[in-house]
Parts: sequence; structure tokens; C-alpha cells
Amino acid sequence: MAFRVYEKIERTVAGLFGGDTLKAKTFRGGAWLGSGSFLEQASRFGRNMLLTRMLAPEAFGTMVLVTSATSALGSLLDVGAREALIQNPKGHEESHVGATWWITFGRSLSLYFFLFLLAPLVARAYENSELTILFRVSGIGLLFEGVISPRAYAAIKQLNLRKWATINHGGGIAGVVITVILSFFIRDVWALVLGFIAENAARCLLSYLFSPFLPPLRWDRTAMRDLLKFSRGLYGLSPLSIIYMRTDIFVLGKLFSPAALGLYVMAVTSIQTPTGFLINIMGQTMFPTFTHIQDDKARMNRILLKVTAAVFFLGLPILVFLFFCSHFLLTLAYGYRYGAAAGALFLAGCAALLNVANGPITSIIYARGFPQLHRRCVATMAILMILLIYPCAKWFGPVGGQLACVISMAGGYLSQVERIRQVTGLELSRYKKSIVLSGVISLSVFGACLIARAVMTLRQPVLSVLIGIVGCAVAYGIAYAILFGGTRNRVESVLGL
Repeated sequence: MAFRVYEKIERTVAGLFGGDTLKAKTFRGGAWLGSGSFLEQASRFGRNMLLTRMLAPEAFGTMVLVTSATSALGSLLDVGAREALIQNPKGHEESHVGATWWITFGRSLSLYFFLFLLAPLVARAYENSELTILFRVSGIGLLFEGVISPRAYAAIKQLNLRKWATINHGGGIAGVVITVILSFFIRDVWALVLGFIAENAARCLLSYLFSPFLPPLRWDRTAMRDLLKFSRGLYGLSPLSIIYMRTDIFVLGKLFSPAALGLYVMAVTSIQTPTGFLINIMGQTMFPTFTHIQDDKARMNRILLKVTAAVFFLGLPILVFLFFCSHFLLTLAYGYRYGAAAGALFLAGCAALLNVANGPITSIIYARGFPQLHRRCVATMAILMILLIYPCAKWFGPVGGQLACVISMAGGYLSQVERIRQVTGLELSRYKKSIVLSGVISLSVFGACLIARAVMTLRQPVLSVLIGIVGCAVAYGIAYAILFGGTRNRVESVLGL
């Protein structure tokens, strides 16, 4: 029996990862990205656990203002050169690779110039003179980011994701290590700023080591126009994305102290770290995968339904777990001060689940060559965020920032689900089935945590967290039994495939 089980596993693994089929390339690339992203995100989480005990919350609040303002300015000059290179059928050609380098280099140089000039104005707005020098120094990291070898992006198009995982996640891990070392000598926000620069510098260096490239002295005008043609569909998308993702930081930074902002940021980052892990894997594997089958709508829909089912089967039990155990998790991870941000942690989980579920739809829209449709989704989110953030923050405090994020994300996600029907002809009734079933299965986690609350006091965080984990394990076991315990027809019936 053991031998038969081993043979079955071996055949399954060989079927998924062996050969040169699109499916095998996607799974191999996903395995590399998953491993690299897991190591990077785990190292970031470990870094945060250490730094919250070494640096004051004010340091994290100040740093997030720097990165948010920098991202906001960068979004105004974003032309989507990387996405254009991956989507373009000629993205592997020398002319297009060279044109991409000139586009990204010119963008980063312009970005630093404007950042240098505007830094004093931002510092005056937040009544913190130190922000001027922090902005100007951190901008060096953006210069390193702008000159990354474009052959690394071409490797994504060719599904050579092993190379990209080494460059991207290797640079991230190097930045984490350098930040931790610096924090032993510099006990303030400068450790975070210098670590940010080191991270981008490491990625730049690794990109030329693993994807050698010599920038051309001149760019190909035809290739430049070809790339910018796709970019026109992306115009305005980055600023709208930044409005949704960073408005809470700007408003909360103005209404509350840097310490309160620091507590909020660390709670939200605790969710965004694993979410970033999933979104990076899904985006960097599914986008190039969908570009290879961009004319096969039925196949795209089958993949979308399966991935969506997996997202909600995994995500909803965790969401219930966070509802009961957010305070305990933050206390155990960062210390008792951070437990006050438990509400922000749970709401960040809600927004993250919708964001992950939205990712495959976005990849299909990009692969089909209609980025303007995604821009409408992000515009919806940005408008809702602008309307909701200030009243939510005034009424509910810092946690109101994430409440506004959840409502905005829900609006954008629902609008994008509606639009995917126009792009691929997806039947929405099939899309809804797995979400409803996932909600029913999540009741097992709700029951386990509710029983734990009834028989224990709130002074037992470790035991409460363990019971919540057991509840999630039970939910996953039920999901596995429903999806894979019967025949093929039963599985297809449950998912509506």
C-alpha cells in the first residue's frame, strides 16, 4: 500500500512538473517563486518581530510615510514598461529589451529629480523637518530599481521564473539581513531607510549577474512605440492604485501620532506579508501563462474557476480565525502594545482575501490586452477610498483606515467580476458556487473558536491561537474531502466546472 501511494505521488508530481508543456512550466515556475517568496516573506516577518522590540513605533510610522509618498510620486511616472515587455509577442527581442531599459531608466531619473524638489514641501505638510533628508536619501533606492536588467523581465515572459525568483527574492532577503544588522547600530528610522536602499541595490546587482545585459547607446523607435502602445492602456492605473493603497497612510499620518500610525502599519503589514507572497506567485505565473493561451477563452475560464475556489477555500477559514485571535497574534508576535491594532489586522485580512481573489481576473484582463478595464476597477476603488477614508478615520480611529479599504476593495472586486464576463464569457453562477461552499466550511473554525471563548478566559492567548489553528485544519480537511474524496464528476459538480 505504501509503495502504491508513493507511485501515485510520483506520477502526480511528474505530471505537474515534468516535460515542456505550459502546465509543467507554470508549476515549475510557481514552485521556484513560491520557495523564494516564502523565504523572503518569512525573513521579513522575523525582521519585524525583532525590530518591533528594538525600534520605537514612531520609526515605522515615519518610514511608511516616506515609502508611501515615494510610491505616490512614482505612480505618476509609471508607464508599465515591464508589463508591456511581458505581454508583447516580441518581448524577447533585443530591440524591445533595450527600449525597456531606456524607459525604466528615464522614469527613475525623473522620479528622483521630482522627489528631491518636493521633499521639503512634504516635510512641511507633516511638520517634520527630518522627512526632507529621509526622502532624498531613500530616493537612491529608486535609482537602483530603475536600472535593473530588463532581461530579467524577459525571463518572466519565457516562464524562466527560477531566474526571476533568485533576483527578486534574493535581493529582498539581502535587504532584510542588512536592515537587521544596521538596527543593532542605528536605533531609529535610518536603519529602515538604509535597508530599503540596500534591498534595491542587491536586486540590481543580482539582475546583471543572472541576466547579463549591456544597455544600448540608442533605442529602437519602433520597439519604443510598440511598448508604449500597451502602456497607454495602463495610463492612470498606478496613480489610482496608490490612492487606494496609500490614502489611509496619508490621512492617518495627519490625524494621529507617528506611534499610532506605527502600530497600525505593523498590524496591516502582518497581513500584507503573506498576501504579498500569494499575489507575487499568482501574478508572476498566471500573467505569462494566460498570455500563452490568450485566445482560448474556455481554458482561461476553467483555470479562473479552479484558482478562485482554492483562494476562498484557503482564505475564509483564516479570516474567521483572525476575527477571534487577532489580538493574541499581535501580542505574541510584536508585544502587548501592538494588540491595540487587532481590529485593523482583521479588516486587513478581509481586504487581502478580496485582493487575492481579484488577482487572477486582473491577469486575464492584462493577457487579453485590455488593461483599461482593470483601470476602471481601480478607479472605483480610488473614488470610494477618497470618499470614505476621512469619515471612517474620524469616527472609528486608525481602524477606520482599513474599514475604508475593505469597502473600496469590495466595490472594485465586484465591478471586475462583472467585467470578466465581457472578456471571456464567464458564467457568474459557476463563479459563485465555490465561494458559498467555502463560507459553509468556515463554520467549523467559527465553532471551534466560539467554544474556546466560552470555556477559557482571554488571558490564555497561546491556547486560543492553537485551538483556532485546529479549527482551520478541520475546515481544510472538510474541503479536501468534498473536493477530492469522490469521483471526478462529483468534484466538477461542486465547483460547477
